[in-house]
Amino acid sequence: MAASKPVEPQSGSSLPRWQLALLIGTPIVLGVGAVYLWNRSKTKDSPGKRNGERTTPEGGQSGWMSPLDRAQGAKNKGNKYFKAGKYEQAIQCYTEAIGLCPRDNQTDLSTFYQNRAAAYEQQMMWTEVVQDCTQAVEMNPRYIKALFRRAKALERLDNKKECLEDVTAVCILEAFQNQQSMLLADKVLKLLGKEKAKDKYKNRDPLMPSPQFIKSYFSSFTDDIISQPLQKGEKKDEDKDNEGEAAEVTESSGYLKAKQYMEEENYDKIISECTKEVDSGGRYTAEALLLRATFYLLIGNATGAQPDLDRVINMEDANIKLRANALIKRGSMYMQQQQPMMSTQDFNMAAEIDTRNADVYHHRGQLKILLDQVEEAVGDFDECILLRPDSALAQAQKCFALYRQAYTGNSQSQVQTAMDGFEDVIRRFPKCAEGYALYAQALTDQQQFGKADQMYNKCIDLEPDNATTYVHKGLLQLQWKQDLDLGLDLISKAIEIDNKCDFAYETMGTIEVQRGNLDKAIDMFNKAINLAKSEMEMAHLYSLCDAAYAQTEVARKYGLKPPTL
Repeated sequence: MAASKPVEPQSGSSLPRWQLALLIGTPIVLGVGAVYLWNRSKTKDSPGKRNGERTTPEGGQSGWMSPLDRAQGAKNKGNKYFKAGKYEQAIQCYTEAIGLCPRDNQTDLSTFYQNRAAAYEQQMMWTEVVQDCTQAVEMNPRYIKALFRRAKALERLDNKKECLEDVTAVCILEAFQNQQSMLLADKVLKLLGKEKAKDKYKNRDPLMPSPQFIKSYFSSFTDDIISQPLQKGEKKDEDKDNEGEAAEVTESSGYLKAKQYMEEENYDKIISECTKEVDSGGRYTAEALLLRATFYLLIGNATGAQPDLDRVINMEDANIKLRANALIKRGSMYMQQQQPMMSTQDFNMAAEIDTRNADVYHHRGQLKILLDQVEEAVGDFDECILLRPDSALAQAQKCFALYRQAYTGNSQSQVQTAMDGFEDVIRRFPKCAEGYALYAQALTDQQQFGKADQMYNKCIDLEPDNATTYVHKGLLQLQWKQDLDLGLDLISKAIEIDNKCDFAYETMGTIEVQRGNLDKAIDMFNKAINLAKSEMEMAHLYSLCDAAYAQTEVARKYGLKPPTL
């Protein structure tokens, strides 16, 4: 698909890594779980919990009438009222217990405050919940019930930052084994990420991606007129369908100048030259609109791209391939914006107006993968291959789709068939780097690490300036040999090759979190944020950054740190 970064599935959960692998020029994104939820496991409900939820105040037995015993008696009476749903009376009893309890009995006193907070919670008195839980935590800094109750109340009060800090402390104290606290952490991280990205992305300075990324993007199209080289002679418009536009390079045309700049990799001048062509109403207005829209998308300016794409799509007298290409790109844009129905409509319309356009089926196949419609995706890849038997990319992606379908279905015979398919693809298309890369990921799944490493080496031989491959190879070293130094060296090499590789910064940040180097991780995430190509991608990166920052605050306040590499 023409999208430059992966999109999230409609369930709201993070995309599986294998789905992301199908995006052209797109790295595998490590989700929030790599920073936050690395030690998830199911636990049985313990007494006083329902599906991990803390619902009741803490109980106890009364004794003879010392001040502490009278306080315990008031608390026990409050517990009875609480269980009967009489929260006002429970609050009165807990207040009495707080007043009776000697100040040096910090543990008991913290329990009384936490119990009163539980009663306030039932009455949705969120400010009072926070106040009482704060008292409890001050006396007992590792009081899980009070921390989590305060986190939930802070969420209700829309104080996401402090909510995240509390729930981060809870996750660490529970060794990341309570589903409810981890779900709250994930929810708050996503909300914070979206809020920050909405403001930041709107006011960001557009940034042109690296030349390698741009070339990788255009290589995913074979029926794209605007990406074809300039031709020397001038031909009639009706001859353009199969050969691209043909015009004199010397002609005074903003569009043709833009095409020259494209061949020279002087990408920063393309939008302005296309604008000259559009403003003058030149003969290449449709082409200029599409090229300008494409570069708007590449710099992350969907707002600028959409009007141009709309105009091309509605030009009934324009070249069909221009209109189909505009529909593919608008459909990909909609998918990035998490509008799958509109995306599907655009791809279907493209298939209707240009039935023999291989790009339509190729990119729609990737859309179907993202929507977990694997059988339909394979059908689209087949159609693409039928139209263009030499499409190595479609062949490789079809194999990967079939592999993941077999892998998730636990069919070893079908897995082997898919692996054999990869062998056939790299034999028939030995210069297709994507074929080796996808095969390497399948081999990694199968724990055939040595052969996966060989496949990544083939990718590097074919595309030595592809930073993403170095990141994948670095991650393989971590998984295969637990060689942290080599893995980080390879990711650093990726940044050296392409200092605009957001995937490298993101991956480096994720590893540094797991090493406990939180300040360095935050720096890496911030660099990735500044390179984000979509608002959704930026929101994801902010979530990673906020998770790391919350851990620094928890370490400072409570001396709590998660396990590290």
